[in-house]
Amino acid sequence: MIALDEAYKIGQLGKPHGFRGEISFSFSSDVWDRVDADYLLLLLDGILVPFFLEEYRFRGEHSALLKFVDLDTAADVGEYSGVEVYFPYSLTPEDEEEDYTWAYFVGFTVCDAEAGELGKITHVNEDTQNVLFEVATKDGTLLIPAVEDFIKEIDHTAHIVHMQLPEGLIELN
Repeated sequence: MIALDEAYKIGQLGKPHGFRGEISFSFSSDVWDRVDADYLLLLLDGILVPFFLEEYRFRGEHSALLKFVDLDTAADVGEYSGVEVYFPYSLTPEDEEEDYTWAYFVGFTVCDAEAGELGKITHVNEDTQNVLFEVATKDGTLLIPAVEDFIKEIDHTAHIVHMQLPEGLIELN
């Protein structure tokens, strides 16, 4: 079983398409296509469940139609409409760092050069003008701007983002 902190969100399933079991898929990263993955992870009742791909075809830059193994009708896939889709860190090539979406960092621990370990990224808010990491700390939630200039190093294996935050930023929260 793959734990939630061993994968990152890459998209969401939409509505069934046609009658042979295809379902629309809106994605923020096409990493699954670039590494020729056999499966995607669907978040069902808080658990990541692998669904094996039979075939897929792109419909645009950020959408595709997926056909999963053993789901052969619109009714079979209809119950998965709206389900979040994840991809395992273990299958993501290290040399493709520049292609990661901000959502890739959910589950990573944030360490500041001065303050040390701050907590884990639980959500990335891209709805604001500046992208924000929502970091769960022992005292609550800390909002940190996801600014590339603040990120000094990323340890993909240990899932740690090393940052150099401006003085006083942590106290503002």
